[in-house]
Amino acid sequence: MRTARFTLDPAFTVGDVNPRLFGSFVEHLGRCVYTGIFEPGHPAADADGLRRDVLDLVRELGVTAVRYPGGNFVSGYKWEDSVGPAEDRPRRLDLAWRSTETNRFGLSEYIAFLRKAGPQAEPMMAVNLGTRGVAEALELQEYANHPAGTTLSDLRAEHGDKDPFGIRLWCLGNEMDGPWQTGHKTAQEYGRLAAETARAMRQIDPDVELVACGSSGQSMETFAAWEATVLEETYDLVDHISLHAYYEPLDGDVDSFLASAVDMESFIENVVATCDHVGARLKSKKRINLSFDEWNVWYMSKSQAEVSALDWPEAPRLLEDNYSVMDAVVFGSLLIALLRHADRVAVACLAQLVNVIAPIMTEPGGPAWRQTTFFPFAQASRYGRGEVLDVRVDSPTYKTAKYGEADLLHATAVRAEDGSVTVFAVNRSRTEPLPLDVALGALELTDVVEHSALADADPDARNTLADPERVVPHPVDGTALRDGTLTAVLEPLSWNVIRLR
Repeated sequence: MRTARFTLDPAFTVGDVNPRLFGSFVEHLGRCVYTGIFEPGHPAADADGLRRDVLDLVRELGVTAVRYPGGNFVSGYKWEDSVGPAEDRPRRLDLAWRSTETNRFGLSEYIAFLRKAGPQAEPMMAVNLGTRGVAEALELQEYANHPAGTTLSDLRAEHGDKDPFGIRLWCLGNEMDGPWQTGHKTAQEYGRLAAETARAMRQIDPDVELVACGSSGQSMETFAAWEATVLEETYDLVDHISLHAYYEPLDGDVDSFLASAVDMESFIENVVATCDHVGARLKSKKRINLSFDEWNVWYMSKSQAEVSALDWPEAPRLLEDNYSVMDAVVFGSLLIALLRHADRVAVACLAQLVNVIAPIMTEPGGPAWRQTTFFPFAQASRYGRGEVLDVRVDSPTYKTAKYGEADLLHATAVRAEDGSVTVFAVNRSRTEPLPLDVALGALELTDVVEHSALADADPDARNTLADPERVVPHPVDGTALRDGTLTAVLEPLSWNVIRLR
């Protein structure tokens, strides 16, 4: 096979990686919360009912911003139900996922979870703009963030949280363009409500960061027109606009599935173009950044029937996709797409964190383990900090039904403060290894620290309760750096991390 090539030069960069690029998402959906991160009575539970084995994996994963409490769930959410003594909290019907919500885990428990996950774990709170509005958003903000001396801030102290939660990053609703959303609105209706809410929240705190709802996907009929209309109303009031995207192989089209990041990069670039067009029209010098606050591989076509069949159970097993090696390679390629646009993607949230289309799985009363997708995320979060270098690949291509000719190589590189460089690369070929040459130019790198790959002779191999370590990254031999050129061979269908110093 022809060799894939690219050149790295410190003079040509994309931008700095915002740590929030490695965020995740905890929604009251299925077992993400209950028997996921929260299970009082579990052998590994702490005094607050949080599973310490899960917390250990969350820290290893390297998650930063954690979006909460939804998702579709937030559009019927009453924040007041989630505070105060747990035994006094009401049980509610959750229309989004046809489940019964006990509210045993609420706002205080969410903040406690983040604090135990580590100082890098930042709250990202969504407000309900589906069935509620400006007044309720302000009340939640006051309860969460005001130091003391008002009814709601003093109520928080009475509930056991004297110190404010310090939530800086807020989502103004969720997927309000979607007809499935409780309280679905037109772009004009949502834009006005989002603007009113943003303006009021900034009266309490001018320094809050706000995310307006963008389209639920590039395939939405209202895509781009939705963003333009919403931003016409909110441009000077918000900091980010959201993107959501999920990928799965449809009708057996694996080749297109492997090239899913082609769509993700197109989505990002089209939203950037729309944002900048509105900014130009408004003659604004402000730049709107992107919050890709839901992304993942999700076998959505299988899960729709699951949801419609539910009859209001508590924490049902729902959307518990078991990921293969192939899924992990696509997942890694999506991470590469986000890094390649670090100049505009300021926030990204893997949906979700535990059990529900998640990198971490648990059994009630039993163990927790890593899915195949755990490893690319953990490696990217650990080694993908710094400045993204501009990567323009010269690669062999292959044909896809959805995206035409696609490169077999998908890659990016990140330069850390100490001058070390990590190359993240995916070989999309299912059958052939891919030789790779990287010219390192003026980077003055001399050693290959490590080349690890996630690949397997069986692309359907998975980690399960019975075999939780079936798939793990393995070292790759033969990768070398000589005379300013890195040479490597990428295994078929593989996610690769090559660290250089």
